[in-house]
Amino acid sequence: MTTKIIGTGSSVPERVVTNDDLAKIVETNDEWIRTRTGIRERRIASEESGTSHMAEIAAREAIKQAGISAEDLDIIVLATSSADYCFPSGACEVQAAIGAKNAVAFDISAACSGFIFGLNTVHSFFKAGIYKTGLVIGADTLSKLIDWKDRGTCVLFGDGAGAAVVRAEETGLIHMVMGSDGSRGSALECRARTTESFLTQKEPELGYMTMDGQEVFKFAVKTVPEAIKKVLSESGTPIDEIKYFILHQANYRIFESIAKRLKIPMEKFPTNLDRFGNTSAATVPILLDEMNREGKLEPGDKVILAGFGAGLTWGATLLEW
Repeated sequence: MTTKIIGTGSSVPERVVTNDDLAKIVETNDEWIRTRTGIRERRIASEESGTSHMAEIAAREAIKQAGISAEDLDIIVLATSSADYCFPSGACEVQAAIGAKNAVAFDISAACSGFIFGLNTVHSFFKAGIYKTGLVIGADTLSKLIDWKDRGTCVLFGDGAGAAVVRAEETGLIHMVMGSDGSRGSALECRARTTESFLTQKEPELGYMTMDGQEVFKFAVKTVPEAIKKVLSESGTPIDEIKYFILHQANYRIFESIAKRLKIPMEKFPTNLDRFGNTSAATVPILLDEMNREGKLEPGDKVILAGFGAGLTWGATLLEW
């Protein structure tokens, strides 16, 4: 028994923020951003809309497409680094909102690798025979954590959510690999709430995201191809059988470098980075949902989902659609 995706959904905020909009608040311009990242615009959530709200909408869309009831769900895993609350978890908020009263629900934190980690986690429950139907969500509102005066990060990120309903079936997920290297964690970090409130009586505050862009770039272009090669080798799958490589949407130059290392044409690397930027754990499921609804994925297609992010973490999943 393995894990099959039977429905997808996604949600992004209405507010579009272009590169020209950012040029009004930080020293940058459209050409500088586009040539270095491939991003033209991103979506930014309003004050009224947060991570759980977007996750709920994406979840409802995925459930509708799967043709099931929320009460059929056994497990909900929400991958996020920007939950609306420390607790309750965002997954529990989604569970309540959609009426999935029979599901266990919890969050995981693996940053931009989160959806891959979440999918593989639910897959493990299925393989153990514990659950049969699940919902995996990747959602982030990184606009909460960005220093909008920092040109190195504010031009990269956006907000959004993507979801997949999965079920234990005979075909689907073929093989998975995951990894972490905590010794390199400082390359991409966001400090938690302050810990001085007992002594100072100050209200806890969230820190800003910081990133060593060059270190993350070097990590991604080396680690992602290695993970893809490993999942192919361990599953005995030739690389030319893969129709698409659906990667975390971080930087177009990263795609180019990975494609070159794997000797694969760029046509096999779909992207929506230009419209949404880096939505962290949401990038892979948003792109997957777009491709699914556009009819680009057909039964029997083999695809690889791969992500990398803070931790540092990485993962790759080979599945048959």
